[in-house]
Amino acid sequence: MHLVRNAADHGIEMPDERVKAGKPQVGRIDLIASQEGSNIIIKVEDDGAGLDVDCIRKKAVERRLGNTEQIKAMSDQDIFNFIFHPGFSTARVVSDVSGRGVGMDVVKTNIEKLKGITELESQPGVGTSVIIKLPLTLAIVQGLLVEADSDLFVLPLASVLETVRVSREDVQTINQKEVIRLRDTVLPIIDLHKLFFENNGSFDVDSLEESYVVVIGLANQRLGLLVNSLLGQEEVVIKSLGDFLGGTRGIAGATILGDGRVRLIVDPIGVFKLAS
Repeated sequence: MHLVRNAADHGIEMPDERVKAGKPQVGRIDLIASQEGSNIIIKVEDDGAGLDVDCIRKKAVERRLGNTEQIKAMSDQDIFNFIFHPGFSTARVVSDVSGRGVGMDVVKTNIEKLKGITELESQPGVGTSVIIKLPLTLAIVQGLLVEADSDLFVLPLASVLETVRVSREDVQTINQKEVIRLRDTVLPIIDLHKLFFENNGSFDVDSLEESYVVVIGLANQRLGLLVNSLLGQEEVVIKSLGDFLGGTRGIAGATILGDGRVRLIVDPIGVFKLAS
């Protein structure tokens, strides 16, 4: 409901502006639901003016979300993501139509609680689309079972893009961070085990034998998780860790495997936050 209100208030132009732009006088908002693999896709699309990139850049500088040079060098897609920062708004007046001061960060936070992803697409003069991806079932997930330093973890298969084998020669260092070259991109990598048990994702490159990197994706972000071995796919039931451990960042819950052992299920959203 908040996204529909937002599209009506901030997306759709006034009738005279639409006519000048060669559009129908009446604006249009589409609410679309579909299934894509193991996800439910919900889109809220409007045929409005689109996001004003320059206005968002200016506001980001005012809010000190980065210096002028950094924000100027960012891509349009990265600039769009500022919309999800708490309290961020380019509206001159807070109205009762869109959200009465409630920002897009509230939308994103609630979607993430459901293990979902929120994406934003916009074209000047064409319109804006907000895309929500939610898992088809919140209780059972297809997981990739991996071993990292003798511990087993379950990675939700919906977030796994690919797996690659790496050796010590494949790993380079940029700004004291380990990366590998994956086709035409530079992919940051972290040690999955050390991320949780030593509070950092670094690893000793010199001791690196042939290992695997599991590439996970979140919206337009990519990250490689270094693991020792891949043990196959398995359908697992997510069980809560309870109030005491339920807030552990990067962990979505736990599951009990066929041999009776309890294994942690990785939360990709939390892993990206930890890695950053």
